[in-house]
Amino acid sequence: MTGSKVATHGKEVTANSDQGASLNFKVSSEFKKQFKGFAVAQGVSMTDLLKEGFSLLKKNGQPGE
Repeated sequence: MTGSKVATHGKEVTANSDQGASLNFKVSSEFKKQFKGFAVAQGVSMTDLLKEGFSLLKKNGQPGE
């Protein structure tokens, strides 16, 4: 979808996958600390860690299976 144009509330804007969209949800401060620490230890961003985890779950099955 990079470079495609999207109409939003009467305005035409260019969708750019590099900008991304926000995902907003609450987690405990302890989970955030562990998640961020793991990402740093792996040398990846928290966003990349979330994307990779999601990709693996889609590929290997649902959580809790």
